[in-house]
Parts: sequence; structure tokens; C-alpha cells
Amino acid sequence: MGFTIEDMLTVSQDRYKMKMVAGSSGWSNSISWLLILEELTIIYNFSGKELVITTGLGFQAESDLLELAEELHAHNASGLVVNTGFYIKEIPESVKKFCDDNGFPLLTVPWEVFLVDMIKDLSIRVFLQSSTDEQISNALIHAIEDPDARDLYTRDLLPHFDLDGTFQVALVSTGDLDKMDTVERKRIAYRMQIYLTNLTHNGHFFYYASYFVIVVNAMSPKETVEIIDSFADRIRVQMPEKKVYIGVSDQLTDIENLHLAYKRAKAAVRMAETAGEGTGDIFFGGGISGGAVGRIFEGNVALQYFDRMGLYRMLYLVEDRELLRDLSDRPLAPLIEYDRGHNGEYLATLEAFLRHDGSIKAMSEEMFVHRNTILYRMANIRKLLGCSLEDPQERLIYMVACMIRRM
Repeated sequence: MGFTIEDMLTVSQDRYKMKMVAGSSGWSNSISWLLILEELTIIYNFSGKELVITTGLGFQAESDLLELAEELHAHNASGLVVNTGFYIKEIPESVKKFCDDNGFPLLTVPWEVFLVDMIKDLSIRVFLQSSTDEQISNALIHAIEDPDARDLYTRDLLPHFDLDGTFQVALVSTGDLDKMDTVERKRIAYRMQIYLTNLTHNGHFFYYASYFVIVVNAMSPKETVEIIDSFADRIRVQMPEKKVYIGVSDQLTDIENLHLAYKRAKAAVRMAETAGEGTGDIFFGGGISGGAVGRIFEGNVALQYFDRMGLYRMLYLVEDRELLRDLSDRPLAPLIEYDRGHNGEYLATLEAFLRHDGSIKAMSEEMFVHRNTILYRMANIRKLLGCSLEDPQERLIYMVACMIRRM
């Protein structure tokens, strides 16, 4: 996850007398590069993850320093380091409060620290960590693409991960990542990494095959959910202009199973994308489907966990799209043809019948149709399908067919 605020503080608290004075919840923010800033103009060209250092020359008034913190946060900077003791004696409480409220790291170093030496030292560390991150990304891609060839990835991953521990994968899509140029995609990646709080060296973020990939290692499922849910919430607030789809695998043990976690995350993100393309509603919310959630789209973010997908886990893992189409179209063909010729609602009625386990009362209430009309339709549906729909195995065939139509 790059060279983080936490890493910088560990290195600098003794060497440069650096202190975290506010925004400590942003400790996991990673740093792309460092720069000295004494006025606001350059901020509007930020890409994200910049760490700003200021002597306070241009921000001596409390309102000016507060505006600096606000603009840096709005432009996805990693944090702010203030060189205190000359232009700025103490950090105003209003600035501390803003940074605490928004999880924006605010640090100080005393005036006697030679900033050029500190920036040179930390910049080298950022560069070295970025090289390491690229090496880790390549090794993880090898683990996904060729899990049996352990020699291609274990040596590079062993210093950074518990390879015998648990792994989860989250995939993030905006629907157009593969169409962006590298600069634009990197800008979005930087923003998203800032939103990915509480994940540093027990995880990794990289781009691969049209998705941003988040690998989480040796964390409990509860911790992962907290991290991903918080990540999704921050995207809703900070990136309302862009639709984002997130799919999260279940937890698997051992690096050799990373490829399975990746495939399951891909199934989950495909389900999230399906919700984004339609109403966001999933056909079955319980019963034989195994408890798949009913709605996964909130605001501009669709978030789906693999272990909450019920029977859809199996369906979204099927890569043979023609097989799925056949499993759906063949059983439902008589109803599709009838509805097309009569402007009817037989298919919708069958879906309601399956969803409510045959309860005429529940169907009538959901569809706002008199129960006698429901009974009449169901009699005709049984004739068209040539079955009674009383056998659970018969119902399963039609339930799966209806579920595939919603994919």
C-alpha cells in the first residue's frame, strides 16, 4: 500500500521530531510524493496522495491555514506537515478540529529541522516503496494467473505477507477503467487509496485486467467488511459523480488459493455491475437461493459480498454464457412467447409465485392483482409449462431460469 503516514511517522518522530497533532485516523494514507507549498494555486493540479509541507509563510492567519487544510483534503492529499516555530507558533484548534473530523493527517516538525534533508530522505523512501509495490503487484498477478508456479511469486511475497494465512480479494470497477489513459486511471487510483483507511502492510492495491484489485491478508472477515464498507461510504461522499462497482470474495487460506478468491470477487463485482445496469434489485432474497441480499446499489456505489450471494455464487462463476442462456431461455420460452403475443404478465407472475413459495395472498399484494386473477394466470402457466410446479425440483429449474434472466 505504499509508503504511508504511519511509515513516515515511525521514521521521523525521532529523527525529525515529527508529531501527529490531528487526523490520526488517516494514518494509513499512502504518499505519492512530497512538496513544499506556500500558496494554494498548485493544489488544483494535484493528482492525489501528495504530502504537503509548509513553513506557514503564506498561511499565517488561522483562516488561511484552515483553508489550506480544507483544499488539501478536497483534492485528496495524503496529509499536511507544518514547520512550526517561526511563521506559525501553534496549530489553531479550528484546524485541528477539521483534520480530526475528516481523518486528514496533520503533523508538525519544529523550525530547527532542516526541511531539505527531511524531504530528500522521505522522497527516497517513497520511491523505494513504490518500486517494492510494483514488485508485489507483479508477484500477486503471477499468483492469480499461474498459482501452481509458486517460484514465480512466493519469494517476492514472503517478506510482506503471511502466505499460509487467509486472503480476501476485492475488485473495484467504474465500468471504463480499461478505456482511460494511464494518467487518468492513476489519478482515480490515488483517490481511492486515500479512501481505503486502516489497510497498510496487511493489504495491497493495484490495477489488473480492467479492475482495481485490493488484496487483504491475515485479517478477520469482520475487519475486512469494516474496511470495505468504510471505503464504499467514502466513495459515495467524495466521488458522487462516478458509478463504482465493488465485489468482495469470501476468505480463503493460503496464497495458492488467491486465484480462487480473485474469481469469486469477479463474480461478486459482476453481480454489482448487473445491479447498476438495472434497478439494483436481486430476484431472490432468501429461501432456496441461500439468502442473497435484495438490493446492493446505494447512491453511486454497488457493493456485493460473495458470501451473501446465495445461489448466485454458482451462477456468476459460470463462464459459459451460452449455457446460462440455454438454462434460462429453454424452460421459460412458452411464457416469453405468450407474453410477447398477448402483452401479458405470465413471466412476472411465475417469478412472484416462486419468490413467495406459492402464496397467492403474497403474490396478490405484491402485484396489486386480485387473487382470482392470480389463480387464473397460474392455471394457464401450468398448462403452458406442462407441469404442476408442485415438485421442488421442478420449481428449482424455473427459479434458476428466472434468476439467470436477472443477471
